[in-house]
Amino acid sequence: MRVTVTRSGGFGGLTLEWTVQLSDRPDEEQWRELLDRLPWDRFDVEEAEPDRFVYRVRCADREATIPERKFTGAWRELLDRIRESDDDSGHRPQRRN
Repeated sequence: MRVTVTRSGGFGGLTLEWTVQLSDRPDEEQWRELLDRLPWDRFDVEEAEPDRFVYRVRCADREATIPERKFTGAWRELLDRIRESDDDSGHRPQRRN
């Protein structure tokens, strides 16, 4: 299973993306537990604000788009973990315009 977090928007309008393939991880079970704790259906894209980031999280058949000000708790934990574990072996995320 692949987990992808995309951050877009902000003042500069840059898009960054981080990806982790869970089957390649020795801590796959902890990742799955974290993913199961996420409130996948709680946010509405229309809550986004100008010049703020919006996060899109994709995992298997689940997807959520979360405005920056609500990207807290387990969502923030996911972002921190995926930044540390990106499958590009710690390289900076690819910038997409």
